[in-house]
Amino acid sequence: MNKALGIALVAAGIVLIVFGINASDSVGPDFSRFFTGSPTNKAVWLLTGGIVSLVAGGIIAMRPAR
Repeated sequence: MNKALGIALVAAGIVLIVFGINASDSVGPDFSRFFTGSPTNKAVWLLTGGIVSLVAGGIIAMRPAR
């Protein structure tokens, strides 16, 4: 059960990272980056959530079963 949860978190993390990369490369964030020097909050939160989910899922999936 825990391995399935870990694999699901890894998959969700990959999807969030892909969406975050796509959100940071679109036209809107280019304007935001031009004026503020940083990407939009949406892109940052998607990338952060994806990385956290990927790491947590990897840890859960790699733990040995009891």
